[in-house]
Amino acid sequence: MFEVLTGTGLAASAGLNAYIPLLTMGLLARYTDLIDLPGGWQWLGNGWVVAILAVLLTVEVVADKVPVLDHVNDVVQTVVRPTAGGLAFGAGATSETVTVSDPGSFFSSNDWVPVVTGVLIALGVHLLKSAARPVINATTAGFGAPVASTAEDATSVVMSLVAIILPVLVLAFLLGLAAFTVWFLRRRRGRRRERQAARAAGYRV
Repeated sequence: MFEVLTGTGLAASAGLNAYIPLLTMGLLARYTDLIDLPGGWQWLGNGWVVAILAVLLTVEVVADKVPVLDHVNDVVQTVVRPTAGGLAFGAGATSETVTVSDPGSFFSSNDWVPVVTGVLIALGVHLLKSAARPVINATTAGFGAPVASTAEDATSVVMSLVAIILPVLVLAFLLGLAAFTVWFLRRRRGRRRERQAARAAGYRV
């Protein structure tokens, strides 16, 4: 169970920021004993890979905080974030961490399953983020973009660490995400009805 929660938390984190969970795993594997990456994923702890991820993260952090540019970034990240989510779930769920001592007992076969699962989780979170950002920009005249982006980055960092150190807390994040999704969809439908009512009133005038 912990393997699934670890993978889910890392994949969801990648849906918010593609590089944070990968960089977190790479740094922790390279400099601490909190995570032991399996043979096929040890490249994440390579110095060059860590450096490249750090550069890509810097670009992502800056681009995601500028109105309009953040939309372009989200379009590009439609491919990157799910891919990172697949890598994060695959690496995290099959790693030995402080809470997972025998990951192989869960994913004993079908190695592609964790990767595909991570892709779908990250894609879902990414689509929700991409849909919410234009609404935030429109309602705040663009001033909400850096605030929302900073909150997303912080959530991604916390979620990546929690997924590795205390994966049971990932359940709380998933519940919060579900609540936000319901709220957002209701708000979006409400705004659509308001626009339709305003157009109808304009036609009558």
